[in-house]
Amino acid sequence: MTPSSTPPPSSGMLTNSTPTHGLTPNQLSLSPSPSPSPSPSPSVSAAASASASASASASASAPASAPASTSPATAPGPFKFPPTYSFPPFFTLQPNTTTRLSQFQKWSALIQAWCRHHRVYRLSLIDAVDSPLFYNEKLRKRLSLADARTIVDWMVRGEGDGRRAEWVGGDSGGKGVAWIWWRTPEEWAGVLVDWVEDTGQKNTVLTLYELVEGEATISQEFHGMDTDVLLKSLNILVKRGKAQVFGSEDQQGVKFF
Repeated sequence: MTPSSTPPPSSGMLTNSTPTHGLTPNQLSLSPSPSPSPSPSPSVSAAASASASASASASASAPASAPASTSPATAPGPFKFPPTYSFPPFFTLQPNTTTRLSQFQKWSALIQAWCRHHRVYRLSLIDAVDSPLFYNEKLRKRLSLADARTIVDWMVRGEGDGRRAEWVGGDSGGKGVAWIWWRTPEEWAGVLVDWVEDTGQKNTVLTLYELVEGEATISQEFHGMDTDVLLKSLNILVKRGKAQVFGSEDQQGVKFF
């Protein structure tokens, strides 16, 4: 007798085009599993084994995907706004003193968080009023330039949360651009000292470029720091006797003690 040929496996058993991720137990199929198919012939088994071997070989040779970098140099993801950002009156300074103080505090926290997320050290108010920081497109509400300046003025005076901003050029500079101190120069100085001690950089001479753009600091929060902010922070360490800055403007270096 001629042996009967083995029926091909059902296509439904080879693939399952419906993903189960996110389905509830009631949405999953509760039907009993189909009866097992007869064992395939030796030739089919050999072919399947060869196919599986080739697939495994291809998987092994394929490069593994690199994990997402946590370096500050990586482009930031979407910024998560606080709930108050969805409240229309938040975009107009209120006349009540208590309410206005609360607005100042919330705007200060938001501006600092936004600048930190996007690695912004100096903020141009004229540009910012057209950015998502001060303009909620969904609500079609915008903080006016005058109100933005009033808020930053409050941050400059250091009320509530310490001095978290400084006008570039001082009060006579037009109050159009401000340093936003999501870390103050004093705080940055502390970060630099910690890095120097942790990495054994005392008595080592580094160029400012190496310090903020070099590969050795790519995982550090100060990587990519604005040069003026860096100099403000280093000058604090100079006054404390913990650093010396030298060289020309184009090629400045620093030595930590």
